Amino acid sequence: MANIKSAQKRARQNVVRRARNQALRSRGRTAIKKVLKAIQAGDREAAAASFREAVPQIDRLVTKGIIAKNRAAKYKSRLNAKLRAMS
Repeated sequence: MANIKSAQKRARQNVVRRARNQALRSRGRTAIKKVLKAIQAGDREAAAASFREAVPQIDRLVTKGIIAKNRAAKYKSRLNAKLRAMS
């Protein structure tokens, strides 16, 4: 543990931020998996609905600095391509 008061505070803040980032990252991954699962099942309507829910989740991760902008664009593009390939 750090000895300097400001370093102690930093350590406390890092614990909280890490937990929050992990939760948000997990939520994003779950949203992506939900779309992929619906696509695998062949359920076009469920896939489209879960895609519409996943896009704001992915964008939120970018806004909060958890994933990079291009990575988010890659996720959305690939999910959309798989969704379009279903029809």
